[in-house]
Amino acid sequence: MHDVRELLEDEAAAVRRLARRRFPLDVDALRDARQARLAGLETVNRLRAELKSASRGGRSKEAAGQDGGEDPRERGRRLREEVQRAEAQAREAEAALERLLLAVPNLPLDEVPDGDSEKQAVEVRRVGPQRGTGPGLGRHHSEIGEQLGILDAGRAAKLSGARFAVSRGPGARLERALADFLLDLHTGEHGYTEYAVPHLVSRETMTGTGQLPKFEEDLFATSAAGRELFLIPTAEVPLTNLAAGELLDERELPLAMTARTPCYRAEAGSYGRDTRGILRLHQFEKVELVRICRAEDAQEQLQLMLGQVEECLRRLELSYRVVLLPAGDMGFSARMTYDVEVWLPGGGSYREVSSVSDCGTFQGRRAGIRYRTAGGGKSPAATLNGSALPIGRTVAALLEQGQQEDGSVLLPQALVPYTGFRRLLPGGGTAQD
Repeated sequence: MHDVRELLEDEAAAVRRLARRRFPLDVDALRDARQARLAGLETVNRLRAELKSASRGGRSKEAAGQDGGEDPRERGRRLREEVQRAEAQAREAEAALERLLLAVPNLPLDEVPDGDSEKQAVEVRRVGPQRGTGPGLGRHHSEIGEQLGILDAGRAAKLSGARFAVSRGPGARLERALADFLLDLHTGEHGYTEYAVPHLVSRETMTGTGQLPKFEEDLFATSAAGRELFLIPTAEVPLTNLAAGELLDERELPLAMTARTPCYRAEAGSYGRDTRGILRLHQFEKVELVRICRAEDAQEQLQLMLGQVEECLRRLELSYRVVLLPAGDMGFSARMTYDVEVWLPGGGSYREVSSVSDCGTFQGRRAGIRYRTAGGGKSPAATLNGSALPIGRTVAALLEQGQQEDGSVLLPQALVPYTGFRRLLPGGGTAQD
């Protein structure tokens, strides 16, 4: 969430920057809401002063000229009622301003390119050849998975309908191995602390990271047992909010957290896209990275996190590219985002496998995450997040890039200690090589 003073301090700049996101900032509405809040607070403070004076048996000159000799007890009762009404009006003015601010996305950095779709993304680099292409290759991962006997789309649909997946045998083991490999890498070499977090969170928690109120239709919710809770769309939500409402010590920063969780997404508005295979599901697993740092360190931390995501792909021997997203295609809370796209020969294209985002202090302000500076001041913290990596999409890339002419799939050496096999064979078998 933004500080309304900063938005209104340079209105033209705020309007220009948000226009790059195709968001029309209503400056007049913000200014009026801010003024209403200030006026409400001023009224509350004035009436509280009057009530305090009355309780001491005195009155201000202004009050003395207005009350016409009113009985002190009656005057005290009247002032208490006026204070209560003024406080209620001030709370509503505060809430009205907050509703406006909660709908305003983060301001993109000037370095972010213009555009509002993936077509305007700027390619930063490509790594590795386009593996999995050539005679007898280029098959889609859904076809490969069925032939290997490790993916069962039919039974998944029987259980839950479209956009769900069932893996079995070596396929299920591959998913477990991949998650363990990623967590070991991030905790053992990249310095992250692993967490096990709830998969159901409150509305306040979803609001802290920016999923609510704007994207409620994309979430799965439950009201069981009289409680409203939301299934997390990413571990970014609980990990970031672990520090919600807390005052951190600057010396503790940056915080680096990771978790493996299921992710639940309604995918509203995406029906008809990626209906084949395991690229776009309502439920999938992902290893997520979150960093919390000082605002001035956010860009450096972004590059660090991007490098850590790329290291995952290098060790998995996957070919990929990195693109810088345009302003209009970034997530609501991000001010700069790199997408890491893995090569998928089954579709003849690069597809996103990770988004690494610098959110600046946007989420820190919404969730009340602050730190105490060396000088004793208090400052909102910056947050960053990135997928490293989603299990399903990474498995799809391993199947497509590792496919062999004989129908088998060769897996990266880095996974062998976790799987116990190097090669997936048609019909559900495995081999050491």
